[in-house]
Amino acid sequence: MADDAERRSGAGSGAKSGHDRDRDTTILTRLKDGSLKLYELEKELSPIDAIRVRREFMEQETGTPLENIGIFSIDVDRVVKRNCENMIGTVQVPVGVAGPVIVNGGYASGRFYLPLATTEGALVASVNRGCSAISKAGGAEVRILHDGMTRAPVFAADSVGHAAQVCDWVTVHRDELRVAAESTTSHGKMTGIVTFVAGTSVFVRLEFDTKDAMGMNMVTIASAKVADLIAQGTGVRLIALSGNMCTDKKPAAINGILGRGRSVVAGVSLTHELISQVFKTDARTLFEVNYRKNFVGSARAGSMGFNAHAVNVVAAMFIACGQDAAHAIDGSTCITTVDLTDTGVYVAVTLPSLPVGTVGGGTGVETQAECLKLLGVAGSGTPPGTNAKKLAEIIGAAVLAGELSLLGALAAQHLARAHQQLGRG
Repeated sequence: MADDAERRSGAGSGAKSGHDRDRDTTILTRLKDGSLKLYELEKELSPIDAIRVRREFMEQETGTPLENIGIFSIDVDRVVKRNCENMIGTVQVPVGVAGPVIVNGGYASGRFYLPLATTEGALVASVNRGCSAISKAGGAEVRILHDGMTRAPVFAADSVGHAAQVCDWVTVHRDELRVAAESTTSHGKMTGIVTFVAGTSVFVRLEFDTKDAMGMNMVTIASAKVADLIAQGTGVRLIALSGNMCTDKKPAAINGILGRGRSVVAGVSLTHELISQVFKTDARTLFEVNYRKNFVGSARAGSMGFNAHAVNVVAAMFIACGQDAAHAIDGSTCITTVDLTDTGVYVAVTLPSLPVGTVGGGTGVETQAECLKLLGVAGSGTPPGTNAKKLAEIIGAAVLAGELSLLGALAAQHLARAHQQLGRG
């Protein structure tokens, strides 16, 4: 067990042999004189030794001890090949758990504990309170509205007439392009292709069903095949495989309108009694806070999102569950609605763009894989695609819990008090 811990941590707690010391000294000298590059260490050393020596080099170069970065539990053999170059260790993010929350989804059904990776005090406690309210109300109703990962190459046409011809050609050859795209993958299916023109620039937005993968690598490779055929067939020039009409890792209206990744909606009906009991406020105040903050305030600020803090919860779950953390920005386009009813309120969150997956990327890192197992979504589902949709529905319910709790705290004027108690640095 001790040997295994040392192998995984990279801390180098065991004494080095004379041969190892001489080898490390030689390698460090070569790094300093530039005859060996940091990214070449894995060619000469095992991954765990490469990480340790690279860290020692950084300590010498910067004069900064990196003892804690060098302590970790993950097996790095896979990580250095697929997830991180020039690795020197890990940064540990605290993981809290909220719930259980009852989810009544098309794919997620039952009670779930939510793993949230965060350094923001009060966040887990806030989501936990929202989970309690949702469960007392019988659970969150959650559905996937749309599912499709996109990539949008941009081409340069000779004139606007040529640009229009390119669009017509794409429409006529849609089936041929689909076959070409799907020839690059055993899992992905092309489900849509839409063209956009701006002067002589032609954007072709391709959409794919990527099953349980988030799918960016898959759709990029498939889109490259399609782009080549379009260029050959029309004489248009491919400028960039991504033309920002995808739109990837940026808040964008097109994602909010057409969707990207998994598009999720979650809602719950709260009674007057439950609102008073859990949130210490009333239905009309809850409604007014949402209207004046999330709608009027967001509109006045020119925000692309109409929510209280949806991305807070999305980011915490993304980091815990091995998702691409940069895609958490898509959570900021969430729309939170509060409808007054005869019995209280119906609160819903609409997340048009959640690029999530349960295979590939960071989902195979041991700590993140454990969080996915906690939710019952690790790996590929049966049939393929169901685990990723289930994860998206659980995240939708988590966002709903976070929105409910913050709106309730604002309505009851409790926000500052909560942060004083739980979030002080």
